[in-house]
Amino acid sequence: MATKIRLQRGGHKGYAVYRIVVADSRAPRDGRFIEKLGTYNPNTAPSTIDLNFERALYWVEVGAQPTDTARTILRREGVYLMKHLKGGVKKGAFDEATAQQKFDAWKADRQKGLELFLKNAEQAKKDLAAQRLEAEKKVKEAIAKKVAEKNAAAVAEEAAAEEAAPAEETAEEAPAEA
Repeated sequence: MATKIRLQRGGHKGYAVYRIVVADSRAPRDGRFIEKLGTYNPNTAPSTIDLNFERALYWVEVGAQPTDTARTILRREGVYLMKHLKGGVKKGAFDEATAQQKFDAWKADRQKGLELFLKNAEQAKKDLAAQRLEAEKKVKEAIAKKVAEKNAAAVAEEAAAEEAAPAEETAEEAPAEA
């Protein structure tokens, strides 16, 4: 029986969440499966992956063929690296402790990269909010300037009208006296 490691779709329309499963290669995508290895949520940034590492490594070692997306997930989680390191142990290139040490160093480096990504994403979000706030302040200042100019023009018109009104009254009174 040929086995595949594949994704099984779940979730709802527009928000797909997948189960990572081992299934017979002849079974349909969302059909029967042999074992559930974990879950994959591509809707978060970065994608959330919950994987039973030991079982995934077991199935890869016994020959289960992953689909392209499943292979990418397994590589990202280090299953293929551990398979490679275990092959080196079997060949006698290094011992089990060295293999585990190399894997832990890789995992720590990957974790640092993930933390850096999250930090940069948060900083970019803050910068964008600051830029939007600055743009909003400029718009408000421009509007306030226009309102002030309009009010100043209205005040000037009122002052001119008040000055013109007494002059008209004196002009009307002068001919009446004569």
